[in-house]
Amino acid sequence: MTVPVVIRRAEDRDHDAIWTVLEPVYRAGETYCIPRDITRADALADWFAQPFTVFVAELDGQILGTSHVGANRPGGGSHVANASFATHPQARGKGIARGLVEHTKTWARAQGFRAMQFNFVVSTNLDAVHLWQKAGFEVVGRLPGAFLHPQKGPVDALVMFHDLNGESDEP
Repeated sequence: MTVPVVIRRAEDRDHDAIWTVLEPVYRAGETYCIPRDITRADALADWFAQPFTVFVAELDGQILGTSHVGANRPGGGSHVANASFATHPQARGKGIARGLVEHTKTWARAQGFRAMQFNFVVSTNLDAVHLWQKAGFEVVGRLPGAFLHPQKGPVDALVMFHDLNGESDEP
C-alpha cells in the first residue's frame, strides 16, 4: 500500500523543515536564481514573501517538499498565478513534486486564477520540465543563455504556461 502525500498550508513551526528542503536546492545553484550562499533567514523571507501562500508536502509525517503560489504580477497580471517548488533531494521520485503541482493548480483555480505561468524554468532541469509538461504546461518562450549554471555555464530558461479554465479539479 502506497502512503499518500499530504499537502497542507505551511505554519511557522515548519520553517526548519522547509529550510532542510530549500538549502540543498539553493546551495546546488542549478535551478533557482537565488544566491548559492543565501542565509536561512533570507531564504525563508523570500519563500514566504507576499503575495505567496506556502504549502508543505509530507510523506510519513516528514516534510519533503514545499511550494509557494500567488499572483504572478499585480494589477493586470493578477489573474495569472505563479508558483515555485522544491523537493528534498532524497525524496525525488516519490510523487512529492507531482502532488505539489496538482495541489497548486487546484488551489489556484479555487482562488479564481485563470492560468498559471512559470517565468523562469531552467532548461537543464529536465525532470521538472517533463513533470510540468505532463501537468499540462506548455513552453511558450525560451530565454537563450538566461541562467548561469554552475557546471554548464549559460543555459536557456523557459517560460511555461497553463490555462486553468475548463480543467476539472481532479488531477
